[in-house]
Amino acid sequence: MEIIRGKLPGAKKVVVYGPEGIGKSTFASRFPDPLFIDTEGSTKDMDVARTEAPSSWVMLMEQVMYVRKHPELCRTLVIDTADWAEMLCVTQLCDKNQKSSIEEFGYGKGYVYLQEEFGRFLNLLEEVVKSGIHVVLNAHAKMRKFEQPDELGSYDRWEMKLSKNVAPMVKEWADMVLFANYKTLVVNVDGQGAQKGKNKAQGGKRVMYTSHHCCWDAKNRYGLPEELPFEYAGIRHIIETFETPARTEPSVNEKVPSSPPVQTPPATPGPPVSNQGHEKPAEEEKAALPVEHESVKLDPRIPKKLRDLMVANDVCEWDIQNVVEARGYFPGDVPIWEYPPDFVDGCLVAAWDKVYSMIKEMKEKDALVFN
Repeated sequence: MEIIRGKLPGAKKVVVYGPEGIGKSTFASRFPDPLFIDTEGSTKDMDVARTEAPSSWVMLMEQVMYVRKHPELCRTLVIDTADWAEMLCVTQLCDKNQKSSIEEFGYGKGYVYLQEEFGRFLNLLEEVVKSGIHVVLNAHAKMRKFEQPDELGSYDRWEMKLSKNVAPMVKEWADMVLFANYKTLVVNVDGQGAQKGKNKAQGGKRVMYTSHHCCWDAKNRYGLPEELPFEYAGIRHIIETFETPARTEPSVNEKVPSSPPVQTPPATPGPPVSNQGHEKPAEEEKAALPVEHESVKLDPRIPKKLRDLMVANDVCEWDIQNVVEARGYFPGDVPIWEYPPDFVDGCLVAAWDKVYSMIKEMKEKDALVFN
């Protein structure tokens, strides 16, 4: 058995939550080389790299898997926001099980299924972290009445705007949970005391809290002060301690020896051609994510959830019609936009992994026949 001692460097898992408009997206944009998966459209006025907005839970999972397989795309992956991602997950579960609401599952089963599915999402993000990419989960905050079992009375406290089973799991998963809020002071203005007199609020400075308090959830593993200005500079030394000597330097070193052979032997066309394919891998991959499948032209009448998945996986209309006909649902000449909405959401989008594997299998069989 191997015993490992000391600190282990690695990418960080950060959760940032707070009221709307406080600047969570701007805060996340200060992380090294961020790539946003913008589930709510909050970054459209920001100069950042982003994927196409995911229209379904399956599409969101595919985008994260793509980043995991291509770690050169970014150094920070930002999910903005986790509560909107959870709504995509709820929609996926309801469509897959033909329910109109998560409450229809009965006996709290829907929330258990939601916890399991969101847990798979966090496991996938964990793999992204292991590949050397920081992960930032932004979330909105909500106020909730809280009553301690050993005390009389209840009080308000801030929590993440996630379901009761998912929120604790996200807090456990993270290395840092930062609560951002406006620091407001209540000042008595008539000299009669805060209890009887007239009070007014002052302040409004944006701060972030890093430790647990009776009025909010927060944590960190790095000895941060309990309160900091809501600025990236406050945690820069933690995030950029790991600034990937293991990732950036090897990639630079790989390019350095490959460049001299391209320039020194100009007479031989062989090496330059092979090296040209490796000259700009990072730039090509970064461009590949948003525009990788421009060749796929689909009818705009196809539902957007399904159309996005078809474009992302290079699937044409005939592929879908062929699988649907093979399974006996509809004849092959029925256009996709004429499929019932519950069939599209419940059978095609919700079970996209199975649908796509069938499409690949049928294509392989066709290739064998023609070869």
